Amino acid sequence: MCGIAGKLHFERDRPVDPELLARMCDTLAHRGPDNAGVWCDGPVGLGHRRLSVVDLSAAGHQPMTNEDGSLWIVFNGEIYNFPELRAELEWLGHRFRSRTDTEVVLHLYERLGADCLQRLRGMFAFAIWDARRHELFLARDRVGKKPLSYHLDDSGITFASEIKAILQDPDIERRPDLDAIHHYLTYQSVPAPLSAFQGIRKLPPGHFLRVRDGRVEVRRYWKLCYLPKRRAATARARADLEMELIERLDEAVSIRLMADVPLGAFLSGGVDSSAVVALMCRRARGPVRTFSIGFDELAHDELRFARRVANHLGTEHTELMVRPSAAEVLPRLAWHFDEPFADASAIPTYLVSKLAREHVTVVLNGDGGDENFAGYDRYVANQLAARLGPLRPMLASRAFRYGLDLLPHGAGSGSGRWRLKRFVEQLGRSPVERNAAWLAQFDAQAKQQLYSEAFMHAVGFGNAEDLLVARYRETDADNFTDATLYADVNTYLPDTLLVKVDIASMANGLETRSPFLDHEFMEFAAQLPEDMKIRGRATKVVLKRALRGLVPDEVLNRRKMGFNPPVATWLRGELQELAQELLLSHEARGRGYFKPRFLERMLREHAEGRRNWHTQIWNLMMLEAWHLTFIDTVQPAAVRLA
Repeated sequence: MCGIAGKLHFERDRPVDPELLARMCDTLAHRGPDNAGVWCDGPVGLGHRRLSVVDLSAAGHQPMTNEDGSLWIVFNGEIYNFPELRAELEWLGHRFRSRTDTEVVLHLYERLGADCLQRLRGMFAFAIWDARRHELFLARDRVGKKPLSYHLDDSGITFASEIKAILQDPDIERRPDLDAIHHYLTYQSVPAPLSAFQGIRKLPPGHFLRVRDGRVEVRRYWKLCYLPKRRAATARARADLEMELIERLDEAVSIRLMADVPLGAFLSGGVDSSAVVALMCRRARGPVRTFSIGFDELAHDELRFARRVANHLGTEHTELMVRPSAAEVLPRLAWHFDEPFADASAIPTYLVSKLAREHVTVVLNGDGGDENFAGYDRYVANQLAARLGPLRPMLASRAFRYGLDLLPHGAGSGSGRWRLKRFVEQLGRSPVERNAAWLAQFDAQAKQQLYSEAFMHAVGFGNAEDLLVARYRETDADNFTDATLYADVNTYLPDTLLVKVDIASMANGLETRSPFLDHEFMEFAAQLPEDMKIRGRATKVVLKRALRGLVPDEVLNRRKMGFNPPVATWLRGELQELAQELLLSHEARGRGYFKPRFLERMLREHAEGRRNWHTQIWNLMMLEAWHLTFIDTVQPAAVRLA
């Protein structure tokens, strides 16, 4: 795992400054603490920071070239089928100087061009300079596990693994993109291809970008398909699919155990991470190293389940308790994430990564299980809402809503009253609109109360939900559950979940690998029948059946628990003052984005326990922390609306 950077001037007689490339790489040192390299040739330059995982020798140094120096590459990620690809290329006459997957990608591109992407199995973001064609080729893996951002204008293109490296270029202004912030307030992260900075974009997952003679092409090369469905009409056919599932997942785990450095796993105590660890233990020569995070509040703590799995599998287990003082990492997270990022589970993810890095260099995790097998409660709620069609008028009536208001008021977001009220409020909408509303941190109604007139005018008050609606329109799924899974795979998964894991782990120089996100495994899971994923209130049906005997029944039968810290409680205690300082400061008011009275009301109602605003407050806190970190320190006037 590494960090990459580069620049191309469209004017061929304008050289790239190697000092700029060195500065860009310096900002990525956390991604690659083992080695650094810069290569420049006239109008093009590439930079690299290396985290050595496979072939620790100097032969793996990047930027890397082919035999005649016509191709140069910088690569971030892991290609798990590179030994097979290398053998094939050697048979075709290619010669190798290292044992790295990077050199395999370079030679495969030399032979196939952009079609090389169809052969790669793994996670990656890379750039290749083709001197003979005077062409720059950028690519990102199918699901978006590895990040890649770029700035493009009439003079050239600058790109990097993280936006902070791009911002080292003095020709690039740091100005907030207000439309991106409008979307962030809905989705808790800035969705690709947008970024929080004007003029900077993210290459979407499953896409490549090609630049030649100033002409730019962005093209999609992979899309997850849910048809045709696998046959499962009989009990025998379903049992065969369960067996195939385990075989495929076992293979996905096995190929991710390749490393020349110590390796372990994150273990939450949930189904997905427990499955990965169980399959790792099948192949390990000694105890697998596992790492878990816990919280003082029992409603948020999964350590007891993680311990149960660790004891059952005999792993070498390490734990860490997270307390409110963990929010001291907030300024550090604001810097690492480059953009406002409101998923509070970034805190425990960062801390468990820091803990793991003290012992190992690579970890496996269970990310992707929910998106493959419909693991979120939201999928159950969508099916329930569809069955309640005839009752919608009654449930949406004023009398029923009044009855909800009389129920005991739960302070937490997980309280029965809060969840029921949120469910009922959206019953009258279409399935797509309803699902989008359940995802939103600030919906359209809340934004009307929050936005100042100037900010509302600046963003045009466009419907942020349209981005999600577009994903539903492009899927081939023939049922709403699969269509929602597709939407999540193309929005929440790459824009929030994978960003969180990549940034939080690489901030500590730790590589994370996700067997559930193996694209061949995902293609298999997508074509399983809907009722093998969700049936009534039961989620991940086929996965749990397949795991019987591997994972303790106590884990398979438990209700899903998110990896979220008790932020609602923290914001009524130790973090209450910090929230007020950030959101009501002179700097925050001066931006002109939001109505101060509404901010004061949110903070007051949450502190008094009259309404739970913790997701919205944390969202705004991270937005303000981003401004203080990336905008105010350079050119504060750029944030003003008037």
